Amino acid sequence: MEGRPGRSRNPYELTEETPVYVISVAAQLSGLHPQTLRQYDRLGLVSPDRTAGRGRRYSARDIDLLRQVQALSQDEGINLAGIKRIIELENQVAALQARVAELSAALEGAAATMQQREAAVHASYRRDLVPYQEVQQTSALVVWRPKRSSD
Repeated sequence: MEGRPGRSRNPYELTEETPVYVISVAAQLSGLHPQTLRQYDRLGLVSPDRTAGRGRRYSARDIDLLRQVQALSQDEGINLAGIKRIIELENQVAALQARVAELSAALEGAAATMQQREAAVHASYRRDLVPYQEVQQTSALVVWRPKRSSD
């Protein structure tokens, strides 16, 4: 079950992922025929949750996905295999974006920890042991010639 870390989720809380609509209601809400919903389920385009008696239960997210499938099919002329691939790729992109956000948060946390540790190290220096003197850079050229043994 998804949720925020450290918070218990109310089992009676309705979210857009809560499966509540029977197939006839989902068909009305999506503007599709129930047989079309069964076909989409068989093809794996929209897979609703199942009850103990194997009845389909659609969530609000499933209804949105049904509308998206219908729009891609009717308005864009994309076949069902293409729509399935589009949905798979969109799900993959969403998962990758979530992973990037997760890694970014971890990176920011690690950077903050590193800065704190670096500040602690700098604060622990004993500056009285090694005085700092700035070194001047020069462009002088020194030529060395070996002494000849015959001189």
